[in-house]
Amino acid sequence: MPEIVQLLASPVHRYVGRPADGPAPAPPGELVDEVRLRAGLGIVGDRYFGRPAHRAASVTLIARESLPAGVDLVQVRRNILTTGIAVDDLVGAVLVLDTGDGPVSLRVNRPANPCAWMDATIGPGAWRALRRRGGVRCTPLTDGTLRVGPVTVTVVR
Repeated sequence: MPEIVQLLASPVHRYVGRPADGPAPAPPGELVDEVRLRAGLGIVGDRYFGRPAHRAASVTLIARESLPAGVDLVQVRRNILTTGIAVDDLVGAVLVLDTGDGPVSLRVNRPANPCAWMDATIGPGAWRALRRRGGVRCTPLTDGTLRVGPVTVTVVR
């Protein structure tokens, strides 16, 4: 059964400077049990919310199946960690998720390609291993709330 495993809404950028210097410290409370999304704007409280340059990429998803055991959203800096959903195959589709508060529609715009930071936060070789499995960048098409737990999934091609 598909599930949302983790949610991240972080008000700060942690990957600044060079990967060899390591990420900035994580603020408390960036892993949450629920997020509110606003159509065209992103996740309320997240660093990319309402930023014009990030509107087509304001929400990011990654599949737990793509990650090594023990790796979570704090390390990969995506917003939504799923299981049972092949998110990397959904570019060009509309993904509709419902965790019990009504459907939230996301236009899946493009891959969220990994970067050199993955070698610093996950381990050597992670950047290469996550190619074509780094998740997707989306635009929310509707307002709504998503929660950690089981999720109903509809894909509109």
